[in-house]
Amino acid sequence: MTVYRTAFYKFKYIHDVRRAAAPAGRDGTGVDDDALQAWVERISLECFGLPFRHRATFNRRLRTTGGRYFLKTHNIEINPKQLEQFGPEETEKIIKHELCHYHLHLANRGYRHRDRDFIELLAKVGGTRYCRRLPGVQPGGPRPVRYMLKCAACGLEYLRRRRMDPRRYACGRCGGKLKFMTLDSTNES
Repeated sequence: MTVYRTAFYKFKYIHDVRRAAAPAGRDGTGVDDDALQAWVERISLECFGLPFRHRATFNRRLRTTGGRYFLKTHNIEINPKQLEQFGPEETEKIIKHELCHYHLHLANRGYRHRDRDFIELLAKVGGTRYCRRLPGVQPGGPRPVRYMLKCAACGLEYLRRRRMDPRRYACGRCGGKLKFMTLDSTNES
């Protein structure tokens, strides 16, 4: 515990706690996973008074969510697009939201969105209940149909949203070979 405190105080003196700026990554252009880890640890000690002892990482595959907390591993993932689009203040609110899940779950208290403990702690630390929507992202909406598979024998067409290898499949009607085609971007279902 002493080593951990010493490391925190070194970090606290280097970075002014009152500034809401995100720490810079190794390349100086953005925040990498190590800088995010230090940022999450600092927020955890500052706002909750408890250390964050697991892993915080960025996940670019997140589309409609700002972050997520894993119940089994206790790790946190943050959407880097939120930082790029809305800045460090909004990302810090998302980190506080995920840390509410983290600390309440480890304390065996109500960690889900509907639980009173979660709602009260989130209001106390100043986290956000919902993240801001990224431009161009439709939550839960169907993706456009971008591909088509056509049977060479009977002409049956299969519309697909995701790319696939036609050599691994056969026509469901006649068993013929399938031909893969890319559709124009205006065709939607």
